[in-house]
Amino acid sequence: MTTYGTIPTGPSGVEFISTAKERIKSGLGTRRPWREMIHRYAFAVPPNVSEALVRGRTNVAYFRMNYTIIVLLILFLSLLWHPISLIVFIAMMAAWLFLYFLRDQPLVIAGRTMDDRVVLIVLAVVTIVALLLTQATLNIIVSLLIGLAVVLVHASFRKTEDLFLDEESMGSDGNGLTRPLSASSS
Repeated sequence: MTTYGTIPTGPSGVEFISTAKERIKSGLGTRRPWREMIHRYAFAVPPNVSEALVRGRTNVAYFRMNYTIIVLLILFLSLLWHPISLIVFIAMMAAWLFLYFLRDQPLVIAGRTMDDRVVLIVLAVVTIVALLLTQATLNIIVSLLIGLAVVLVHASFRKTEDLFLDEESMGSDGNGLTRPLSASSS
């Protein structure tokens, strides 16, 4: 018997929303806790520039998702007075959500697995170029510089002795164990 004219039924709206909520929670699960990021006893002035660079590199690797959220939030706030740019930004945020924040499996393009850092860089470049085409250039550049300054200040003043990174993020000690991040581990 043929089923011409029948409309296939997919998941209902309620199922779609609950699935989206679960994906958002699991996707943001790779984000580090905000309390860990702003723990007041974990901040100190670095003794020298090389220590600031080591801290910065370590913290950027550890808090990558958090720093991305901070920069995107600063960019969003700067675009509130530019409606066309805001629309483009919201469209790009949808791409960020599906391609970076909510993925539970590695992104595969043309049979090649893309590293998270590559996806992050490509999405950042595409977002910036798309926003620059909306003629809010000065606003975008200033907000990106502010976001970069916030990230760099936090990354260089946040001590790294209490951070533990899993082997997928930075590497293990050779025994498959996680290791604390410190100046000697970079």
